[in-house]
Amino acid sequence: MQRGLTDKSTIAALATPSGRGGIGIVRISGPDAKSIAKIVTQKNLTPRQATYCNFFDDDHSVIDQGISLLFPAPHSFTGENVLELQGHGGPVVMDMLLSRVISLGARIAEPGEFSARAFLNDKIDLSQAEAISDLINSASQQAAKGAIRSLQGEFSNSIEDLDSRVVAMRLYIEAAIDFPEEEIDFLSDQKIQKSLSEIDSSFLSVLKSATQGALLREGINLVLAGRPNAGKSSLMNCLAGKNASIVTAIAGTTRDIVDEYIHLDGIPIRLVDTAGIHAAKDEVEKEGIRRAFDELQHTDAAIILIDLSLDKAWEKVVDQLLIEIPYNSTVKPLIVLNKMDLVDSLPTEQLYRAMPVICVSAKKGEGIESLKGLLKEILAIDFSEEGSFIARSRHIDAINRAYEHLKEGRNQLDQFQAGELLAEELRYCHESLCEITGQFTSDDLLGRIFSTFCIGK
Repeated sequence: MQRGLTDKSTIAALATPSGRGGIGIVRISGPDAKSIAKIVTQKNLTPRQATYCNFFDDDHSVIDQGISLLFPAPHSFTGENVLELQGHGGPVVMDMLLSRVISLGARIAEPGEFSARAFLNDKIDLSQAEAISDLINSASQQAAKGAIRSLQGEFSNSIEDLDSRVVAMRLYIEAAIDFPEEEIDFLSDQKIQKSLSEIDSSFLSVLKSATQGALLREGINLVLAGRPNAGKSSLMNCLAGKNASIVTAIAGTTRDIVDEYIHLDGIPIRLVDTAGIHAAKDEVEKEGIRRAFDELQHTDAAIILIDLSLDKAWEKVVDQLLIEIPYNSTVKPLIVLNKMDLVDSLPTEQLYRAMPVICVSAKKGEGIESLKGLLKEILAIDFSEEGSFIARSRHIDAINRAYEHLKEGRNQLDQFQAGELLAEELRYCHESLCEITGQFTSDDLLGRIFSTFCIGK
């Protein structure tokens, strides 16, 4: 979006998906919305009241008939005059109606421009604007509910509450520095340390909730890796609940990346089946293994699958695979010992080299529910129906940067008694938090955010 942040002209767009449907809506926002309403409907519309009427072309012929809604500024979604023309959802009819509106002085809206104007006119903050897009693109019911909570301001409120405490602390310290005659000895004041500790705890709480919200929105990549014929494809099909991967007794059936989306407690998970890792000679197999390695380097979580019926000394197989696999070092794999139905006794280990271990039979579905529970624990999936909200990666980044400034400020105070440096770090902390709600942010960031929205939103 290039013009949308500064341009105040009247904009228009289809607010319903293209194609045929029972209803189609043309949305108009801007200073000319009232005059366009009067010309198109040939009526004086009553604000915020649905009016059944004809929609007229420039030669006074009827384009369509339907419902008109006028919302005068500032009592509208964008804060400007807004007109909605709700007609029949045929593409030809909608194009004719939109063309008529454009001929009367409006221009086609850019992606996200309606939401951007709502933000710029203080009708919503930036995180609420993003929640609109997240609600539209929700991949699960849990994600949709989280987006609604963010749209209603729950995430914004938690950030603003945290920020207000940071600002209050900064003002207290700066007052002590600027007005020494008030004899506020904040360096020896235990109130400062107590307040900083409370702010620290609040940061961790907000960060945990936001991290969960980001998982809810963006999902998780989970890669299945192991030797050929270890049962990766069978486990993939078992978790997906359908035959997503080909399963045969022939080792090396999977030679490419096969992925499938599943939901675990409302979290979208991209489940990735990969080629079996071994000393391949065939060029196709080599390419499949290279792609498996690439997935493992960029995954959020990984399962190393072992054929328990074949590899009694499974620990050695795990050690060898960890040498061969260039996986993301920040990701601790989960060891799944498959084909438990084919052995007489099962290993009792729950951890191996700090990696969780679990036995399953992908073919018979044994141990799968326990595996799902362990995955939820490892991935920190713990959503209550109440209180979860949607967050984005940029929110996590801003909170982390703010938290680092808080920690650096506390260090300056503890190590050097430098109250002025603590105050400065708290200022940076405040600015980072304000990026989330949009109180302090760049036009470039706003342009990138709103350009990802649908046209008409």
